[in-house]
Amino acid sequence: MAESKQNPQTEPKQAKEQQFSQAYWSLVWWKFKKNKLAIVGAVIIILFYASCGLFAEFVAPYRLDFQSDYLEARPQPITFKNAAGEFSLRPAVYGLDEEVDLIARQRTWVVNEDRIYPLSLFVKGQEYKLFGFIPLKIHLFGVNTEKYPDGTAFLFGTDRVGRDLFSRIFYGGRLSLLLGLIGQFLTLILGMVMGAISGYYGGATDILVQRLTEFVGAFPDIPLFMALAAAIPPTWSPIVVYFMLTVILVFIRWGGLARQVRSLILSLREREYVLAAQSAGASDRRIMFRHLLPGTMSHVIVIATLMIPGMILAETALSWLGLGLRPPLTSWGVLLQEISSVRAIRFAPWGLIPVPFIIVAVLGFNMLGDGLRDALDPYGGR
Repeated sequence: MAESKQNPQTEPKQAKEQQFSQAYWSLVWWKFKKNKLAIVGAVIIILFYASCGLFAEFVAPYRLDFQSDYLEARPQPITFKNAAGEFSLRPAVYGLDEEVDLIARQRTWVVNEDRIYPLSLFVKGQEYKLFGFIPLKIHLFGVNTEKYPDGTAFLFGTDRVGRDLFSRIFYGGRLSLLLGLIGQFLTLILGMVMGAISGYYGGATDILVQRLTEFVGAFPDIPLFMALAAAIPPTWSPIVVYFMLTVILVFIRWGGLARQVRSLILSLREREYVLAAQSAGASDRRIMFRHLLPGTMSHVIVIATLMIPGMILAETALSWLGLGLRPPLTSWGVLLQEISSVRAIRFAPWGLIPVPFIIVAVLGFNMLGDGLRDALDPYGGR
């Protein structure tokens, strides 16, 4: 018996999957996976936000408020020897001894290879609250202080008051990375709304918005930031100052995004689906936010990814100049501000260790942004 013709309304499952695989976002994901640098950048960003933003207390061997007697101590070298001096796969750190130069009147720390402290994973240490409410004592690594009471693990050394720099880098990365993320999110909202209004209405509204963006962009960043930062009362709490710094960065940087969204809206507002929505009696707000802005999202996502490093670098530079975040808040910029003097660089150069972390984070965002730019144009040649 001849096989009956297949009903076109009941397509095979494989045909449906093949049809679904040709969807736009499936093509975007397929092209994104082919870009190895973009994958590396995404992994770097995920690791940074996981280790600094979510699990900083767990990754850091010490709490943020921990202070030791090792003032400006050099990083403890890592060795693969045990207490008997034999080779061991278990890493350990050498101890530090204090020496005082009576002529230079300076205290230094020298490595004592006779004292070896093995490093342990998931070791008990200072108590902290994970996510702000889960009390824990387990840290990712450290020295077992029950077995070695005088043991320390200062992999990146300490600052001038004896705080562990390795721990402070992860705590500081939380503020720097979150400020870039939150600041860029607020910039997206303000820039997209102002750009959509400017491009859709045109005329006097367009002129007013564009002149406002030119007015904000005409001021140099640092003098404008100095004026705005000076308006923050010194009696405000550190959290309020943190959010005010975010608002100031948004105020400075929303104009560029608004201009790009405006240009996209100008090209989209004459499309057939927009004219059809207008003929159907849709309101201006519905047309802008339900029909026009979604058409700009692929472009906006790329812009946002590439602008987040600018936010991080702006906070770092301004905090380093003393215009941004200030102690007791800790960010990468605050850490660099503490070593901004020639004396600190001369006698404690390990305080510059936050610089490689900033560079790697910025490179991760740039690689991710470049990969998204290519992936969101799946029909392009590259």
